[in-house]
Amino acid sequence: MTGDEIDKDVRQELQSLPKTLAEDVAKNLVMVARLIDEDPEGAYGYSKVALRLASRVAAVREAAGFAAYANQKYAEALAEFRAARRMTGSVELWPVMADCERGLGRPEKALDMAGAPEVQKLDKAGQVEMRLVAAGARRDMGQLDAAIVTLQSPELASSSVQPWTARLRYAYADALLAAGREREAREWFAKAVEADRDGSTDASDRLAELDGVEFVDALDESQEDEGEVKDESGSAGDGDRD
Repeated sequence: MTGDEIDKDVRQELQSLPKTLAEDVAKNLVMVARLIDEDPEGAYGYSKVALRLASRVAAVREAAGFAAYANQKYAEALAEFRAARRMTGSVELWPVMADCERGLGRPEKALDMAGAPEVQKLDKAGQVEMRLVAAGARRDMGQLDAAIVTLQSPELASSSVQPWTARLRYAYADALLAAGREREAREWFAKAVEADRDGSTDASDRLAELDGVEFVDALDESQEDEGEVKDESGSAGDGDRD
Protein backbone atom coordinates (compact mmCIF):
# COMPACT_ATOMS: atom_id res chain seq x y z
CA MET A 1 0.00 0.00 0.00
CA THR A 2 1.61 3.23 -1.19
CA GLY A 3 -1.19 5.77 -1.11
CA ASP A 4 -1.37 5.89 -4.88
CA GLU A 5 -4.51 3.76 -4.65
CA ILE A 6 -6.65 6.77 -3.77
CA ASP A 7 -9.00 8.44 -6.21
CA LYS A 8 -7.32 10.88 -8.59
CA ASP A 9 -9.51 13.76 -7.42
CA VAL A 10 -8.42 13.17 -3.82
CA ARG A 11 -4.81 12.91 -4.92
CA GLN A 12 -5.19 16.27 -6.61
CA GLU A 13 -6.52 17.80 -3.38
CA LEU A 14 -3.53 16.48 -1.49
CA GLN A 15 -1.14 18.25 -3.86
CA SER A 16 -1.60 21.34 -1.69
CA LEU A 17 0.39 19.54 1.02
CA PRO A 18 4.14 18.91 1.23
CA LYS A 19 5.00 15.69 -0.62
CA THR A 20 5.86 13.54 2.41
CA LEU A 21 2.82 14.75 4.32
CA ALA A 22 0.57 14.12 1.31
CA GLU A 23 1.86 10.55 1.09
CA ASP A 24 1.17 9.92 4.77
CA VAL A 25 -2.34 11.31 4.51
CA ALA A 26 -3.02 9.30 1.35
CA LYS A 27 -1.98 6.05 3.05
CA ASN A 28 -4.36 6.71 5.93
CA LEU A 29 -7.21 7.52 3.55
CA VAL A 30 -6.61 4.28 1.66
CA MET A 31 -6.87 2.36 4.92
CA VAL A 32 -10.11 4.13 5.79
CA ALA A 33 -11.59 3.05 2.45
CA ARG A 34 -10.36 -0.53 2.86
CA LEU A 35 -11.59 -1.04 6.41
CA ILE A 36 -14.80 0.97 6.64
CA ASP A 37 -17.09 -1.97 5.79
CA GLU A 38 -15.28 -4.81 7.55
CA ASP A 39 -13.66 -2.96 10.45
CA PRO A 40 -15.33 0.43 11.00
CA GLU A 41 -13.49 1.01 14.27
CA GLY A 42 -10.17 0.50 12.52
CA ALA A 43 -11.23 2.84 9.73
CA TYR A 44 -12.20 5.43 12.32
CA GLY A 45 -8.74 5.24 13.87
CA TYR A 46 -7.03 5.87 10.53
CA SER A 47 -9.43 8.73 9.77
CA LYS A 48 -8.45 10.45 13.01
CA VAL A 49 -4.79 10.24 12.03
CA ALA A 50 -5.53 11.74 8.61
CA LEU A 51 -7.61 14.45 10.26
CA ARG A 52 -4.80 15.34 12.61
CA LEU A 53 -2.39 15.61 9.67
CA ALA A 54 -4.57 17.54 7.22
CA SER A 55 -7.78 18.91 8.67
CA ARG A 56 -7.97 21.64 6.03
CA VAL A 57 -8.39 19.17 3.18
CA ALA A 58 -12.02 18.56 2.24
CA ALA A 59 -11.46 14.93 1.27
CA VAL A 60 -10.00 14.25 4.71
CA ARG A 61 -12.99 15.83 6.46
CA GLU A 62 -15.32 13.78 4.27
CA ALA A 63 -13.48 10.53 5.00
CA ALA A 64 -13.56 11.34 8.72
CA GLY A 65 -17.28 11.94 8.41
CA PHE A 66 -17.96 8.59 6.79
CA ALA A 67 -15.79 6.77 9.32
CA ALA A 68 -17.68 8.41 12.19
CA TYR A 69 -20.99 7.65 10.45
CA ALA A 70 -20.03 3.96 10.11
CA ASN A 71 -19.48 3.92 13.88
CA GLN A 72 -22.83 5.62 14.57
CA LYS A 73 -21.08 8.75 15.86
CA TYR A 74 -23.68 10.88 14.13
CA ALA A 75 -22.94 14.25 15.74
CA GLU A 76 -19.27 13.94 14.85
CA ALA A 77 -20.08 12.74 11.34
CA LEU A 78 -22.45 15.64 10.75
CA ALA A 79 -19.83 18.15 11.88
CA GLU A 80 -17.26 16.69 9.47
CA PHE A 81 -19.72 16.59 6.56
CA ARG A 82 -20.66 20.20 7.18
CA ALA A 83 -17.01 21.18 7.22
CA ALA A 84 -16.37 19.35 3.94
CA ARG A 85 -19.41 21.01 2.37
CA ARG A 86 -18.23 24.47 3.43
CA MET A 87 -14.87 23.79 1.82
CA THR A 88 -16.22 22.51 -1.50
CA GLY A 89 -19.65 24.10 -1.83
CA SER A 90 -20.92 20.74 -3.09
CA VAL A 91 -24.35 19.33 -2.20
CA GLU A 92 -23.21 15.73 -2.67
CA LEU A 93 -23.21 15.03 1.07
CA TRP A 94 -26.72 16.40 1.65
CA PRO A 95 -28.47 12.97 1.92
CA VAL A 96 -26.00 11.51 4.39
CA MET A 97 -26.13 14.72 6.41
CA ALA A 98 -29.91 14.29 6.58
CA ASP A 99 -29.46 10.68 7.67
CA CYS A 100 -27.19 11.89 10.48
CA GLU A 101 -30.11 14.02 11.65
CA ARG A 102 -32.17 10.82 11.76
CA GLY A 103 -29.44 9.12 13.75
CA LEU A 104 -29.55 11.99 16.23
CA GLY A 105 -33.28 11.47 16.71
CA ARG A 106 -34.35 14.42 14.58
CA PRO A 107 -36.41 12.92 11.72
CA GLU A 108 -38.32 16.17 11.27
CA LYS A 109 -35.04 17.92 10.42
CA ALA A 110 -34.23 15.17 7.91
CA LEU A 111 -37.60 15.76 6.24
CA ASP A 112 -36.95 19.49 6.11
CA MET A 113 -33.69 18.77 4.32
CA ALA A 114 -35.50 16.43 1.90
CA GLY A 115 -37.61 19.38 0.78
CA ALA A 116 -34.74 21.86 0.52
CA PRO A 117 -33.55 23.39 -2.80
CA GLU A 118 -30.25 21.51 -2.45
CA VAL A 119 -32.02 18.26 -3.39
CA GLN A 120 -32.70 19.57 -6.90
CA LYS A 121 -28.95 20.01 -7.37
CA LEU A 122 -28.20 16.36 -6.60
CA ASP A 123 -27.57 13.84 -9.36
CA LYS A 124 -30.01 10.97 -9.82
CA ALA A 125 -28.21 8.71 -7.34
CA GLY A 126 -28.23 11.47 -4.75
CA GLN A 127 -31.92 12.13 -5.25
CA VAL A 128 -32.73 8.45 -4.79
CA GLU A 129 -30.61 8.41 -1.64
CA MET A 130 -32.49 11.43 -0.36
CA ARG A 131 -35.78 9.65 -1.03
CA LEU A 132 -34.57 6.65 1.01
CA VAL A 133 -33.61 8.93 3.89
CA ALA A 134 -36.96 10.73 3.76
CA ALA A 135 -38.83 7.42 3.80
CA GLY A 136 -36.75 6.32 6.78
CA ALA A 137 -37.62 9.56 8.57
CA ARG A 138 -41.31 8.92 7.95
CA ARG A 139 -40.95 5.46 9.47
CA ASP A 140 -39.10 6.93 12.45
CA MET A 141 -42.19 9.06 13.02
CA GLY A 142 -44.54 6.08 12.70
CA GLN A 143 -45.89 7.25 9.34
CA LEU A 144 -45.76 3.93 7.47
CA ASP A 145 -48.19 4.85 4.69
CA ALA A 146 -46.32 8.09 4.04
CA ALA A 147 -43.04 6.15 3.89
CA ILE A 148 -44.51 3.84 1.25
CA VAL A 149 -45.76 6.77 -0.83
CA THR A 150 -42.37 8.50 -0.51
CA LEU A 151 -40.65 5.50 -2.09
CA GLN A 152 -43.09 5.27 -5.00
CA SER A 153 -41.20 6.91 -7.83
CA PRO A 154 -40.18 6.47 -11.48
CA GLU A 155 -36.93 4.93 -10.26
CA LEU A 156 -38.85 2.28 -8.30
CA ALA A 157 -41.13 1.51 -11.25
CA SER A 158 -38.29 1.32 -13.77
CA SER A 159 -37.28 -2.12 -15.04
CA SER A 160 -33.69 -1.04 -15.63
CA VAL A 161 -31.18 -1.93 -12.93
CA GLN A 162 -29.09 0.91 -11.54
CA PRO A 163 -26.67 0.95 -8.59
CA TRP A 164 -29.48 2.10 -6.31
CA THR A 165 -32.22 -0.24 -7.59
CA ALA A 166 -31.76 -3.10 -5.11
CA ARG A 167 -31.72 -0.81 -2.07
CA LEU A 168 -34.76 1.13 -3.27
CA ARG A 169 -36.77 -2.03 -3.91
CA TYR A 170 -35.65 -3.47 -0.59
CA ALA A 171 -36.69 -0.36 1.32
CA TYR A 172 -40.08 -0.44 -0.39
CA ALA A 173 -40.57 -4.12 0.43
CA ASP A 174 -39.57 -3.56 4.04
CA ALA A 175 -42.01 -0.65 4.38
CA LEU A 176 -44.81 -2.74 2.89
CA LEU A 177 -44.08 -5.56 5.31
CA ALA A 178 -44.08 -3.17 8.26
CA ALA A 179 -47.50 -1.99 7.11
CA GLY A 180 -48.81 -5.57 7.08
CA ARG A 181 -48.90 -5.88 3.28
CA GLU A 182 -47.05 -9.20 3.18
CA ARG A 183 -48.02 -10.35 -0.32
CA GLU A 184 -46.81 -7.13 -1.90
CA ALA A 185 -43.72 -7.15 0.30
CA ARG A 186 -42.80 -10.63 -0.94
CA GLU A 187 -43.12 -9.44 -4.55
CA TRP A 188 -40.78 -6.52 -3.97
CA PHE A 189 -38.24 -8.53 -1.98
CA ALA A 190 -38.10 -10.85 -5.00
CA LYS A 191 -37.54 -7.87 -7.27
CA ALA A 192 -34.80 -6.65 -4.94
CA VAL A 193 -33.09 -10.05 -5.19
CA GLU A 194 -33.15 -9.78 -8.99
CA ALA A 195 -31.40 -6.41 -8.85
CA ASP A 196 -28.97 -7.20 -6.02
CA ARG A 197 -26.02 -8.40 -8.08
CA ASP A 198 -23.37 -7.71 -5.45
CA GLY A 199 -25.25 -8.83 -2.34
CA SER A 200 -25.61 -5.34 -0.90
CA THR A 201 -28.85 -6.30 0.87
CA ASP A 202 -30.18 -9.38 2.66
CA ALA A 203 -33.22 -9.48 0.36
CA SER A 204 -32.74 -13.18 -0.38
CA ASP A 205 -32.85 -14.00 3.34
CA ARG A 206 -35.94 -11.87 3.86
CA LEU A 207 -37.64 -13.57 0.91
CA ALA A 208 -36.79 -17.02 2.25
CA GLU A 209 -38.12 -16.03 5.66
CA LEU A 210 -41.44 -14.99 4.13
CA ASP A 211 -41.59 -18.29 2.26
CA GLY A 212 -40.93 -20.24 5.45
CA VAL A 213 -37.58 -21.57 4.27
CA GLU A 214 -35.07 -22.44 6.99
CA PHE A 215 -31.36 -22.81 6.30
CA VAL A 216 -29.47 -25.50 8.21
CA ASP A 217 -25.80 -25.14 9.02
CA ALA A 218 -24.19 -28.26 7.53
CA LEU A 219 -21.41 -28.18 10.14
CA ASP A 220 -23.86 -28.16 13.02
CA GLU A 221 -25.82 -31.01 11.44
CA SER A 222 -22.72 -33.18 11.12
CA GLN A 223 -21.81 -32.47 14.72
CA GLU A 224 -25.25 -33.61 15.82
CA ASP A 225 -24.84 -36.81 13.80
CA GLU A 226 -21.61 -37.57 15.62
CA GLY A 227 -23.42 -37.32 18.92
CA GLU A 228 -26.03 -39.91 17.99
CA VAL A 229 -25.71 -43.50 19.24
CA LYS A 230 -24.70 -45.95 16.52
CA ASP A 231 -26.16 -49.43 16.12
CA GLU A 232 -24.03 -52.54 15.74
CA SER A 233 -23.66 -52.07 11.98
CA GLY A 234 -22.09 -48.68 12.55
CA SER A 235 -24.99 -46.65 11.05
CA ALA A 236 -26.66 -43.83 12.91
CA GLY A 237 -29.63 -44.79 15.00
CA ASP A 238 -31.67 -43.65 17.97
CA GLY A 239 -29.96 -46.00 20.39
CA ASP A 240 -32.91 -48.43 20.73
CA ARG A 241 -32.26 -52.09 19.84
CA ASP A 242 -34.42 -55.16 19.80
